[in-house]
Amino acid sequence: MEIEDKTLDSRPHKNRVHRILAHSYTMYFILFLIGVCLDITFRFKIFTGTFAIPVGIIFLVFASLLIIWAQKTSRNLKTENLSKETFCRGPYCFTRTPTHWGLFFLILGFGIIADAPFVVSFTIISFLISKFIFLEKQERILEERYGVPYTEYKKAVKF
Repeated sequence: MEIEDKTLDSRPHKNRVHRILAHSYTMYFILFLIGVCLDITFRFKIFTGTFAIPVGIIFLVFASLLIIWAQKTSRNLKTENLSKETFCRGPYCFTRTPTHWGLFFLILGFGIIADAPFVVSFTIISFLISKFIFLEKQERILEERYGVPYTEYKKAVKF
């Protein structure tokens, strides 16, 4: 969960979550660039029908709206009287990582529109690496930082 918390600024690990997210987003970007380079070098197509462009556009629009919604919702977390409901706001009621889902669908949509098989493949790989490496670390930090309320939220709302 990418939540800014102004009241915990004095804690020594305050920026660890943001650092982990930055590494995750950087990994997405690097693998995206590698995918683009490979797609330019080895030109082959995977989508032959006309369905791909509308699907890609739907992914781009959905992803953009999801990211904006997640960013607006995650501002100003109130840390007094924490409960599971504190974390369950906006898209965070459906998934603990809406920004990552948005990033995934955004790049996937681009890859589909561009008919870029390496971009699509590396987007899926980025998503899996992010989920099993970076987001696992982020979850541990958030559980350590917020305790039982976050653990209850984590049990109620899946990845």
